[in-house]
Amino acid sequence: MKKLIGFLLALNLYGAFPSWYYNIKETSKQKKAFVEIMLPLIQEENRKIKSLRKKIIKIFNDPYFLLDPKKVEFLAKIAKTYKIKNITDKEAFLKKIDTIPPSLALAQAAIESGWGKSRFVKEANNIFGHWEYSNKGLKPKSSYEHINIDYSLKVFPSLEDSIAAYMRNLNRNPAYKEFRELRYKIKKEGKPFRGTKAAQTLHNYSQKKEEYTKLLKTIIKSNNWEKYDN
Repeated sequence: MKKLIGFLLALNLYGAFPSWYYNIKETSKQKKAFVEIMLPLIQEENRKIKSLRKKIIKIFNDPYFLLDPKKVEFLAKIAKTYKIKNITDKEAFLKKIDTIPPSLALAQAAIESGWGKSRFVKEANNIFGHWEYSNKGLKPKSSYEHINIDYSLKVFPSLEDSIAAYMRNLNRNPAYKEFRELRYKIKKEGKPFRGTKAAQTLHNYSQKKEEYTKLLKTIIKSNNWEKYDN
């Protein structure tokens, strides 16, 4: 089944989760299917980030890269995407362009989407609760009184696009600077950056703050998902 899911997802033959997923009644089986669907997509996006990171390191290893217009143009483009001010700042690139622990991504996806059951997933492929400050997306059924501007849930073409946006968000949003600094520090020490460590820095992801980070840790530990972080 795992290979079939991966094949169908690669071909993008359906949007959001397949219909059979919602027909699973047993919680343990549905959790297993959730991982089988989401994990390959998370790993693929991490693979793309790793590839980009290697390319950037290779450029910086060239002492004359500033004399190559193509390399400068490439770095400028990536710097714009990741909100990096100085294209010669290697450390800034390496802090922002790095992988996300799969266990963390799985836990956040489970929380934000109700294990893939929310209408945001079904109608908008939005699995991480991304908003956009316009009325062009999927309107929430209830609004927050303290928000006086138009907002809606962003609509994504596919789950892959939603995952890519989530990873870019963690990698470039000022709200998650603590996440990136801790990841950089731990990896520089040659240690693995696991989901429970990462979770403790994400109090800005939800209005629930520390309660949210505790929930992330609980889900990661109870499902033994850190085994995917190796």
